[in-house]
Amino acid sequence: MKYAVRPIFRYSPLTPSMLRLAAVLDLGAPLLMRPSRETEIERVWLDGFHGEWIRPAGGTGSHRVILYLHGGGFFCCGLRTHRTLVERIAKRSDATAFSVAYRQLPRAPLSTSMADALASYRWLLDQGHAPENIVISGDSAGAFLAFTTALNAIKGDLPAPAGIAALSPLVDLDHEARSTYAHTRTDIYIPVHRLKSLKRLLLAGMEGDPLPSPCDQALQDLPPVLIIVGSCEGLRWDAELMAERLTEADVPHRLQIWENQIHVFPAFAGVIPEGQEAINEVAAFIRETTTPEHAAA
Repeated sequence: MKYAVRPIFRYSPLTPSMLRLAAVLDLGAPLLMRPSRETEIERVWLDGFHGEWIRPAGGTGSHRVILYLHGGGFFCCGLRTHRTLVERIAKRSDATAFSVAYRQLPRAPLSTSMADALASYRWLLDQGHAPENIVISGDSAGAFLAFTTALNAIKGDLPAPAGIAALSPLVDLDHEARSTYAHTRTDIYIPVHRLKSLKRLLLAGMEGDPLPSPCDQALQDLPPVLIIVGSCEGLRWDAELMAERLTEADVPHRLQIWENQIHVFPAFAGVIPEGQEAINEVAAFIRETTTPEHAAA
């Protein structure tokens, strides 16, 4: 990651053409990350975007649902890059997962990504899935969307989900506050400092509005939260900040800082033993916070 991925992310120009090229990551992912052949994948088309149901074999038929929002800085990755991670979480949780290919840069700004994530949650509710059976999860930029989806659902008088599971979450778009953090520039492969340059593209159409950073919102009505982060990554700053804000808001939460682990290390569970252990923690949280005896309507 340090020698192959970091230079690309660190030095590539943040132009629309380069952001389109980043989509190749998702197209090539099946060559390296394949779910089990027994796992059922079903594509679902929504209004302007799509998602997929991931149903691991061997489930007990519980009604737990994971709404998963992939990371990738709001401009790369997708269903394919994260399919194996989502499958592993769903299998360990005895759940089905709905993974969302929300629109992102350069096709759409952050406001559209947020709208697609919220529409996905509303769609699950409309399909009859009880909110107490739904956990919203995501990694990095996807964890940002996990928080904003729950917050915007509550603001819009929708029921809150059962919980939020965030892996290496981005929660603050104000890079100035993070700029002096020790790991911001030494993160093994994520150039967190480039968020300052990316922000202009992300906030197109939102100029003059307050930043939609989850850490700055009213958090008191959020459900229980699990945050998992590596000890040496730049977004540890965000994870600790969010934990502080959740404490101030009296929201039940658990922050786990995993020693010497990289950004979103659970995605590499096939080669990093701690990755699978972290997935087990996420699965335990999902089982604890949901009430699967409540069947879908």
